[in-house]
Formats: sequence, C-alpha cells, structure tokens
Amino acid sequence: MAKQTDFAEKAKKAGQEKGVKCPKCGTVRTPTLYVQSVRSAHGSYRFNRQHIQLCKCNEKEILG
Repeated sequence: MAKQTDFAEKAKKAGQEKGVKCPKCGTVRTPTLYVQSVRSAHGSYRFNRQHIQLCKCNEKEILG
C-alpha cells in the first residue's frame, strides 16, 4: 500500500525550487532553447538550436 502524504509534505515539495544550482551565483539554472541564425555559404539562413542552462551570472553573456 502506498504511503499517504499529508498537506505539509505537499506544501514543502511545492515550495522547493526545481533544478540545479549554479556554483558561482547560487541561483537555480533554467533550461532554455537558444536559437541563433547563421548565414550559410549559399546566402540563405539556417538556425542553430542549442539547449543551454541560464542563471544570473551568465545571462548577460548569452542574451547580450
């Protein structure tokens, strides 16, 4: 039989921040899809997509 969770445990779990903390600034990193347009040799554009982790210390470097 499954363990019954009470309201205090549910509230504690909901209040926690999900994700990995940054070792430099201590904020939680948020996964973000970074799309960069690159001009190819033929003159057309293509889009490079990367999944990156953003936090307060690297936000200005990446987003400009």
